[in-house]
Amino acid sequence: MKKHHIVFVSGIILVVAFALGDYFYEGRRVKKIAFMASENAATFVRPYSPVLGSDDAKVYIVEFLDPACETCSAIHPYVKDLLKAHPGRIKLVIRYAPLHDNADYFVKILEAARKQGKYWETLEVMFKTQSQWASHHDPQPKLVWKFLPMAGLNLEKLARDMEDPEIQKIIKQDITDFKTLGAKKTPEFFVNGKPLPSFGLNQLIKLVEAEIKAQY
Repeated sequence: MKKHHIVFVSGIILVVAFALGDYFYEGRRVKKIAFMASENAATFVRPYSPVLGSDDAKVYIVEFLDPACETCSAIHPYVKDLLKAHPGRIKLVIRYAPLHDNADYFVKILEAARKQGKYWETLEVMFKTQSQWASHHDPQPKLVWKFLPMAGLNLEKLARDMEDPEIQKIIKQDITDFKTLGAKKTPEFFVNGKPLPSFGLNQLIKLVEAEIKAQY
C-alpha cells in the first residue's frame, strides 16, 4: 500500500476511534446523570437556586450559565419564550458556572440583586448590555455598574451585599455540581435531569416538548 494511502486510512481510523470514544463516553454520562436525577436531585437543584415559573410545574429546565457568556445571553430570550408558550408547566432553575474572567464578580452582583427582589430584572439588564462590559478582547467589568440602575437597584446596598461570604459558597457548590454532571461549557441544560443529546436550541425545544408530553 502506498504511503499516502496508509496515512489516509490511518486518519479515518483515528476519526472513527474518537467518534466511538465520544459516543461511549456520552452514553456512560447519560446513565450517570439519570441515576443522579433519581437518587440525588440536589445535584441539579439546590435550595438556594433562583427559580422562575410555577411551583406546580412538572418540567424543570436546569441551566448552568455564566453572566459573561455570549451564548447564554443569546439563548436566554428563547428560554423565556418556552416558559411563555407553556404557562404553568415549565420551571427554569438557574445554576452558575462562571468560567470567564471576572465572572464570579457578575454572579455576586446577581445574588446581591436577589436580596432586593431584583434578580430577574438584573439578569435581563446584564444580558442586554453584556457586549459593553464583557468583551473577551477588552473586558471592563466595572462598566456594568453604569447599567444596573436600569434594574431599579439600590447600588450602595448592592455593593455591600456582594461581600456576603455565602455567595462564594453558592458559586463553589454550583461549580462542583457542574463538574459532577460532566458539563464543560455554558450554557449547559438539563430537562428533568436529562442532558441535551447535543447543544442547540432545537434540541432544547424538542427535549422540553417531549417531557411536557410525558408529564401532562
